[in-house]
Amino acid sequence: MRCGKMAAAAPSAPAAGAAGGWGGVRRRCQRLLYWVPVLFISSILCWSYYAYVTQLCLLTMTNIGEKVVCLVAYHIFFMLFVWSYWKTIFTLPMNPSKEFHLSYSDKESLEREPRGESQQEVLRRAAKDLPIYTRTMSGAIRYCDRCHLVKPDRCHHCSVCDKCILKMDHHCPWVNNCVGFSNYKFFLLFLAYSLLYCLFIAATDLQYFIKFWTNGLPDTQAKFHIMFLFFAAAMFSVSLSSLFGYHCWLVSKNKSTLEVFRAPIFHHRTDKNGFSLGFSKNLRQVFGDEKKYWLLPVFSSLGDGCSFPTCLVNQDPEQASTPGGLNSTCKNENHLFPAKPLRDSQSHLLTDTHSWSDIGAKAEKGKVGMSNPALTMENET
Repeated sequence: MRCGKMAAAAPSAPAAGAAGGWGGVRRRCQRLLYWVPVLFISSILCWSYYAYVTQLCLLTMTNIGEKVVCLVAYHIFFMLFVWSYWKTIFTLPMNPSKEFHLSYSDKESLEREPRGESQQEVLRRAAKDLPIYTRTMSGAIRYCDRCHLVKPDRCHHCSVCDKCILKMDHHCPWVNNCVGFSNYKFFLLFLAYSLLYCLFIAATDLQYFIKFWTNGLPDTQAKFHIMFLFFAAAMFSVSLSSLFGYHCWLVSKNKSTLEVFRAPIFHHRTDKNGFSLGFSKNLRQVFGDEKKYWLLPVFSSLGDGCSFPTCLVNQDPEQASTPGGLNSTCKNENHLFPAKPLRDSQSHLLTDTHSWSDIGAKAEKGKVGMSNPALTMENET
């Protein structure tokens, strides 16, 4: 009888192996499919280069001065476009540092404890020295049960990348990458230079496009490329202008796309402008202090992506006041954790001379720790 059971159980091992092998093949196919939008953009870019440089400039334009000016300007826009696009695609998204990950003992304690206040006690103990201000809808500590870490402010778990991304804006299929703290500047420059690239092509191709319809051009292969080059440039210009304008607005308000749809919550209060420091400082958070690097796809953003200045440590001049005359997140509330000082690259953004450590010390005088039985752990994605 035992031999019969063993014989019956034997075929299950190859079946499990086949299922695992099929799952691996499916994942590899999915990863390849994710590159299809990138290949589509790259193929259009290559065709546009051939159509503009060869068919329009070299074969159609007759004025030498016009040829030289168009070719030089085109290659400048082309180089900046490709450079920023490349950096957006291949810059790895930054993940939370090891101090936000739970230790082995904390993970064991979290698994042993039933859901509720006991789990919150474990998370509060693990996050007591972390500069965290945002919470979940229920006021609980933001915790990722897939990455086993306490989420820093503005950090979210990407379901496509299957990891937590610092200051995540969105996952962009056109770059096959998450747009977050490490490459958000590159993404903005990619939108800007792709828009300028399309506008330049449409503007310089317009007169030859008109000649095509008025039979002012000879019937050659160039007519086809000139016509579709103008259509493609004009079509992409419209879509890119709206997208670029939207992200310029996000930068001016120091928001991410996710924060527009779900505003950050500070101590049980939603504050859609909680990270706004004013237009100039918001701009510098993304592009940095050195203006010579603003237009180049090189990393110059301020901070480390794990902690950000908020109106908890500096009154935001753009933030609307509550009826009581106080900011919704700046009332006399006690911090849930002793706060760390701001990083050097961030502290100079604030006009207030008080540091996080000063505020944390004042908070500890009024309250030690936090014990609210109403809080429950809530995992966000």
